[in-house]
Amino acid sequence: MNDAILIVEDEAELCLTLGDRLSKEGYSVEFALDGATGMQRILGKTYDLLILDLLLPAKSGFELCVQIRERGMRIPILVLTALSQTIEKVTGLKLGADDYVTKPFDTMELMLRIDALLRRSRIGASGNQQEKTIYRLGGLLLDVRRNAVIHNGETVNLTDKEFQLLWYLADRGGEIISRNVLLTQVWGQIPGTLTRTVDIHIASIRQKLQWSPKQDEFIITIPGVGYKFQA
Repeated sequence: MNDAILIVEDEAELCLTLGDRLSKEGYSVEFALDGATGMQRILGKTYDLLILDLLLPAKSGFELCVQIRERGMRIPILVLTALSQTIEKVTGLKLGADDYVTKPFDTMELMLRIDALLRRSRIGASGNQQEKTIYRLGGLLLDVRRNAVIHNGETVNLTDKEFQLLWYLADRGGEIISRNVLLTQVWGQIPGTLTRTVDIHIASIRQKLQWSPKQDEFIITIPGVGYKFQA
């Protein structure tokens, strides 16, 4: 079955152009021209990837990100936006987006990012990439086969990219991993991805695990280098 992609974008011409290219690449594509319709489609059908504009009528892309993640949905979200300011990109990532492309975009770069997100999503869902599938540390349980994270008995809803990042670090417990390596291995060698992206996702994971300086931390920051999972 072809990967199903939902494009939520209010520019009809862009939807048609992008949809035509994706269809030629073998993807199954559907559209929504406003945020409210987009949310209805997401609740009514399973998609493999969401391409989401931020400035939408009826319901913004920011609101969609929040509502999707609050429901525990791990669909990969690629933000497609005309906003060039860093703050909007950072906000989108913090709210649950996995990657972003700024308009106008290079079609080949967009295809690479889509392919990388779908590929990483399949790896995270299958659990076939690593031999070890259960990771335990104190009150933290990471179950790769069920794509689940449980902390102190409570289920933690991570985005697809957050889950892959935590999994990658946990599988290499005690090893110091640089930001560039994490970008290469988790984000799929996508040109132009900022190293700040790693920091944003780490901060989000820590927040969702309700970590505080008074507790033992699972992810240790190595200043000027990167991160390691406390084995």
